[in-house]
Amino acid sequence: MSTTLTLKNIPDEVYERLKRSAEMNRRSLNSEAIVCLETVLVPSRVPPGERLARARKLRADLSKEKFLAQDINTLKRQGRK
Repeated sequence: MSTTLTLKNIPDEVYERLKRSAEMNRRSLNSEAIVCLETVLVPSRVPPGERLARARKLRADLSKEKFLAQDINTLKRQGRK
């Protein structure tokens, strides 16, 4: 069963961002608002096995890169500025 919801006093910036997002995703404003609400309010459950597979793939992809301790420390310091 669907329910109708009317929103009032939406800040201009929020409306414009929703509108741009809807255009980029080729959705109506209504559909985009529903997707945004679902994303925040109905988090998807990822099965542990799938989460583990994603983590392993990420680790494997990262292991192809060579990170030197000096480079990591430099990047940490840059991030703290």
